Amino acid sequence: MPFAHQAAWNRMPATRAAVTAGLLSLCGGVFAQSNPGWQFGAVLDITHTSQALAQGSRDKGLQLGHSDLSAAGPLGAWFKAQVNAVVATHEGKLEKEIEEAWIQTKRLPGGLQARAGRFASQVGYLNQQHPHADDFVERPLLYRGFLGGHWNDDGLRLNWTVPTPFYLMVGAEAFRGKRLVEEVAGPARRMGATTFVVKTGADLNRSHSWQLGLSHIRNAREALIEEHEEGAEEAEHEHEHGHGAAFSGRRTEMVDFTWKWAPGGNNRDQQVRVGVEFARITGLGSAFTSADKHQARALSAVWRFRPEWEVGARWDRLRVRMAHDGDIHGGQLNERALMLAWKPSHMQSLRLQLTSQRDAVEFENPARRSWQLQYVLAFGAHGAHAF
Repeated sequence: MPFAHQAAWNRMPATRAAVTAGLLSLCGGVFAQSNPGWQFGAVLDITHTSQALAQGSRDKGLQLGHSDLSAAGPLGAWFKAQVNAVVATHEGKLEKEIEEAWIQTKRLPGGLQARAGRFASQVGYLNQQHPHADDFVERPLLYRGFLGGHWNDDGLRLNWTVPTPFYLMVGAEAFRGKRLVEEVAGPARRMGATTFVVKTGADLNRSHSWQLGLSHIRNAREALIEEHEEGAEEAEHEHEHGHGAAFSGRRTEMVDFTWKWAPGGNNRDQQVRVGVEFARITGLGSAFTSADKHQARALSAVWRFRPEWEVGARWDRLRVRMAHDGDIHGGQLNERALMLAWKPSHMQSLRLQLTSQRDAVEFENPARRSWQLQYVLAFGAHGAHAF
């Protein structure tokens, strides 16, 4: 490509996103037919945003969201593996990364299952799910502030599905932690973050089901607090997909509860999904007192009133402590979202969302009103969604 054409190409991130989306769709269609033992797929996420959100991951204007190419399949009789590559637009540039690359056991005794490699932590309700499968364009403030939106890391996992008449899973993970806290104050440890998770749930009858999750994160990486000169952060920023958590601490406790209703168990025609999540972070670091803490909560409700149509609402609240110029300040942000989604098939959705941010303290440029139009299209195979 001539230099003049290359310069023009670099000035058109929306065009680059559209071209990348086309290439992803082509590759996904080819891969899906290549190997019967393995499954291949691609997902496109294209979004137009009228105003970027504070603590948000979507830029203003047209951009490529969490779009990926994936491959998953067996490695003999005892193991299976998955690889997932992601591209997305951030600050006007296309970012790319290997989001997942793991191997997992298929046949361990006693309900045990082990996984190793790079994968998304199973803390909370949404984190294991790819963002393009969410009910809303942006994840709750809880995830955007405390987990960098989607916390995937390099590590190990061991789960045990307990042989009880209801669903009960106990799991533990050990991660490097660098993708949760990128820059640390003091020496970094090889395994900087560990998690412990309990998930349980059951069907009340054919129409009602529920799930409860309890998560704990032990973080050995204390975030480095730096004062940046204007423009310095942008100049030093490496454009990779992971950006870490904006707020962190030694201990994070999370609670999530989800209830679903579908008449007669037929969730294709009609369903109501209600979710509540709460998180608290303590042990914020040497610059804070023992009483300082971060807290966030989210409440969402989605109603599928026809097979192709869904409407939903979400209320978020974020309360944090910030160190600035040697003093501790309280920060807060409230967010509300209303969305309407049209899903003509299981493989595609068109979502219109209105998001407003209110009562912002210590958060710059909150969006009083932001319209977001999102189109998601899947090709080939993709993993089944969790509860």
